Amino acid sequence: MNDTHSASPLEISPGLVIKPGTPRLALSDYKLIAFDMDSTLINIECVDEIADAVGRKAEVAAITEAAMRGEIADYKQSLRMRVALLKGVSVTSMESVYREHLRLNPGAAELVAACKAAGLKVLLVSGGFTFFADRVRETLGIDYLRANVLELANGLLTGRMVDQPWGDICDGAEKRKMLLQTCAELGISAEQTIAMGDGANDLPMMGAAGLSVAYHAKPQVRAQAMVAINEGGLDRLLELLT
Repeated sequence: MNDTHSASPLEISPGLVIKPGTPRLALSDYKLIAFDMDSTLINIECVDEIADAVGRKAEVAAITEAAMRGEIADYKQSLRMRVALLKGVSVTSMESVYREHLRLNPGAAELVAACKAAGLKVLLVSGGFTFFADRVRETLGIDYLRANVLELANGLLTGRMVDQPWGDICDGAEKRKMLLQTCAELGISAEQTIAMGDGANDLPMMGAAGLSVAYHAKPQVRAQAMVAINEGGLDRLLELLT
């Protein structure tokens, strides 16, 4: 991410802010776009909605909010704390969250379709869970995915996550690692990528990308991103990159 902190951001249209020095390129100049999932591609924080099934939404949501604002230094520990509070939630309850609460954010399908039409690959990299991310990937035709796996026993959550071959929990460092790993696989540079997110754990991958975009984001993320979409849908990015 370019250091443009000394320059004042410019609101080029209502709710669409760019920093001076932000590249004004065609969408086809990029080769990969990486999205956070919860509160970026989709409208909810899945862990909070799952917690509602056991009457712990307020408790879990408070931890989520602090983590997304960057007020909790150890994201992995904060996620383990939240997942532990989900113990006993049934798969049936998670299915209900998906059916009744999870929606793509406005402009998500349109932006992904435009990126794919321009030849970009699409990466979904989430601190959330594959139970939901796999379905979002299928819905949008996403090429690459990294997310956390909730452990189940007899159709109920155990309060733990399943270790993955690639390493530990998908936190900010893992998001950045996955972005760069995908670049290497595609034979492209990080400058040829766009990264979109809303929370503090998105900042490492946004910092590595050629173009960083904050979507209805926390103040810390808006302050560091090259582009901030504060009103409207994800596809407002196409106002800059046509």
